[in-house]
Amino acid sequence: MSERTDQYASAVVAIAQAEDVLDRVTEELSAVGRAAAGNEELRRVLSDRSVPASRRIGIVEDLLADQASPVTLNVVAMLVGAGRGGDIDAVADEALALAAATRGGAVAEVRSAVALTEEQIARVAGALSRASGRNVTVHVVVDPEIIGGLTAQIGDTVFDGSVRTRLDKMKERLS
Repeated sequence: MSERTDQYASAVVAIAQAEDVLDRVTEELSAVGRAAAGNEELRRVLSDRSVPASRRIGIVEDLLADQASPVTLNVVAMLVGAGRGGDIDAVADEALALAAATRGGAVAEVRSAVALTEEQIARVAGALSRASGRNVTVHVVVDPEIIGGLTAQIGDTVFDGSVRTRLDKMKERLS
């Protein structure tokens, strides 16, 4: 993580806390970051300084429209206007970690083959909180490579309950 990314993430958390929308902004910013990370053309356009900032910000406004809070829209517009559109995902990840730290918790990156429901996310967060002894915020990443099950990473600790890993272990035992 670059120092600049850390600074932007700190600013995002400070702004969201001041507006009392920290959880919503970090969740929405993460969704925007994942969308940009998953779409090479979008990431390129949002970070291309040869494209006028007003046009890049207009793209963000069109994409988010009524789906994001005004604070999130302003934060994303700030990042894009500053030429940091390609860093939205990294800023979002750091903002999530900072937000969790302010609550004495941690962020778990959970990878699943399919999107999880709110109830499933709550169950995973509860299980990870019990396992780690900290209040865990779950950041879900859909990853078809998982095949089934899920993996979770909190800092350096990895919990791997993926079908891929189970199949690999079974293959090793059979060899």
